[in-house]
Amino acid sequence: MKFWLIGFSLLAIAAAHAQGQATNSATSGTPAPIQITAKQGIEWRQSDQEVIATGSAQAVRGDVTVRADRLIAHYRKKASPNGTTADPSAKPASPAAAIDPESVLNNGNSEIYEIEAVGNVHISTPTDNAYGDHAVYNMDDAVLVLTGQHLKLTTQHDVITAQDSIEYYSVKRQAIARGHALIVADDGRTIAADTIIGYLAPPPSSGKASAVSATKPASSPDMLGQAGKLQKVDAIGHVVIHTPNQTATGNSGVYLPGPDVARLGGNVHIISGPNQLNGSDALVNMRTGVATLLAAPGGQVAGTVTPNSAPLAPK
Repeated sequence: MKFWLIGFSLLAIAAAHAQGQATNSATSGTPAPIQITAKQGIEWRQSDQEVIATGSAQAVRGDVTVRADRLIAHYRKKASPNGTTADPSAKPASPAAAIDPESVLNNGNSEIYEIEAVGNVHISTPTDNAYGDHAVYNMDDAVLVLTGQHLKLTTQHDVITAQDSIEYYSVKRQAIARGHALIVADDGRTIAADTIIGYLAPPPSSGKASAVSATKPASSPDMLGQAGKLQKVDAIGHVVIHTPNQTATGNSGVYLPGPDVARLGGNVHIISGPNQLNGSDALVNMRTGVATLLAAPGGQVAGTVTPNSAPLAPK
């Protein structure tokens, strides 16, 4: 399963802006621009330090697009070199700035610290899409939370859904789907659980990789690949793994993308047609679809096997 492009899709728009502020400011003195459009209008609430786009609102930065009924960018003045912050109530230097809300986000003197998308949220990259009713990305904590009805993420190979929320924690390098979380691979294999947590490896830090990233714009599609590969997935609560051959259930599970195997623990059941095996642990090979039941130390496995049916694999 290659499903954990999930975290990259979630983080893309906000990460692009954050990296753009850091990288482009260092190289050119100004952040890469965000293009904002809306059918009903774009409002600049100077006293609240907000820019609000309403009516089929859209924000585009590089290859990443955020669409929603309403987009709200919360910004603040950048700290000066001596550590002080400019007066947020100060009048703009030119009349043009006062009537151009988008320029507030792109003038290099302000920084966005939170982006909020409300209603029919759709976050897209060339390969991935995220859907929900509400999304908030806090740049100070580097945390994105997507909530609402019909939460869904689609990648080139998988579809991920959840009932409560889909979250991404950049500092911890964790992506979490909560509430009836489900991952469906393009070949029909699935992993379901109350909560699914993905742990990502740090991005490459070699001199060559750093040199490349330093010369590429933050909005490059390579940004998604630089976020780090998936190391492990934890599935917690009412875990169910479906393969073409078998269904395996347990209280918890761990999936390792490298060898493409999953281990289930606690009240494990393996079902294949009319056959069923019960035990404490099971090993599921996601490539072959074969599940092997493992007995606890000093314990044993038990099950029901129907003659002339496909064999199970107790151990």
